[in-house]
Amino acid sequence: MGKVLVVVDYQKDFVDGALGFAGAEKPEAGILALVEEYIRQNQPVVFTLDTHGPDYLSTREGKHLPVPHCAKASAGWRLYGGLERFMEEDHPHVYLAPKFAFGAQNYSYLAPYQPTEITLVGLVTNLCVMANAVILQTAFPNAEIVIDARLCGSFDPILHGKALDVMEGMQMKVLR
Repeated sequence: MGKVLVVVDYQKDFVDGALGFAGAEKPEAGILALVEEYIRQNQPVVFTLDTHGPDYLSTREGKHLPVPHCAKASAGWRLYGGLERFMEEDHPHVYLAPKFAFGAQNYSYLAPYQPTEITLVGLVTNLCVMANAVILQTAFPNAEIVIDARLCGSFDPILHGKALDVMEGMQMKVLR
């Protein structure tokens, strides 16, 4: 029973790569500190990894966003900055979760932890953060879903704010 941290798509391609944007690097230190705190407390940490193959441009997403990014095992697919080490280090409650769409398809591996609070941080607030928040709220309806807006970001500040408002309207707790 307890807390879970989900770090959404904090990958090189979203920070300083193909889809990077100004300010995307700012949450790194805060996210890293939070990850280390959860690990010290033996609480689960999930890193979602946006993951695409060579057929990306022929997918629905690729037709709407024709910018190849996060190709599996590429430099841009890796976690950004100081978080990259978690792709190599072995921690018993750290999960790397490749996903092939905006939201992860399966969070069932978190069920044994009986989450009561799930905090989300990462990129992009109005796309993958929101999609994963909705999926987690559906999968764990009794857990409080917390969005730490201070450790999230978007290429569009207006959509970032609107997404936070929508998630708040969906009874999620938004830390601003």
